[in-house]
Amino acid sequence: MDLQLAGKVALVTGASIGLGRSIAALLAEEGCRLAIVARRVNLLEKAANEIASTGRERPLTIVEDITADGAAERIKAQTMARFGSLDVLVNNAGGSRPLTGLGTEAEWEEAMLLNYTAGRRLAHAFVPVMRERKFGRIINVTGGDEPTIINAANPPNGAVHIWAKALSRTVARDGITVNSIVPGRIHSEQIDQRILPTEQAREAWVAEHCPVGYIGEPDDLGVLVTFLCSPRARYITGQVIHVDGGVRRYAH
Repeated sequence: MDLQLAGKVALVTGASIGLGRSIAALLAEEGCRLAIVARRVNLLEKAANEIASTGRERPLTIVEDITADGAAERIKAQTMARFGSLDVLVNNAGGSRPLTGLGTEAEWEEAMLLNYTAGRRLAHAFVPVMRERKFGRIINVTGGDEPTIINAANPPNGAVHIWAKALSRTVARDGITVNSIVPGRIHSEQIDQRILPTEQAREAWVAEHCPVGYIGEPDDLGVLVTFLCSPRARYITGQVIHVDGGVRRYAH
């Protein structure tokens, strides 16, 4: 299937490792021109070099903390200076924030800024550009909003899902779709180093929770992102889609 992405301009945050790196590489394979954003310059440059080594145009690398004041404006300025437009925004930067006790005000505020506010600011910065072109794709890689423990990332995940649904209805007639993707346990720095840091822990978790019998790879999520970014996915918007190997269960 031709996803009709050749020549589209895509911006991916959190793109130096893991899910973001995989998403960027898959979009490049489909012919997208890329801007990739992360804080760690060495890893970001390595990701850009790997894409360039395949014969694709080398991505624009933007070293930026998306939570910093003015980050959205700076990212937009650099992207527009290089490409003159933007078709696809993948808000991938974020992270789980389990707390000790009830947490501090600073911890709650940081989680909301990283997992909700920063991505919303980026989307709002680029919506006028997409509206002018009568095409746009906004994908938010989020996380669970059904808490089992106190985790400061759960409320912002829910906020993204609600905001994205509202935004999808506002911009749908402009040719812009907005969707959210919730990863399950997928091999990444966060999963492999923090949440399930040993092979024994991973095997035990899979045996108890995961119907497919294994932890996913970044490309398992990246292929869905790539499809949703394409013109062929024009009728899919306002959705929250779980990519988790069947882990999610319902109480009813």
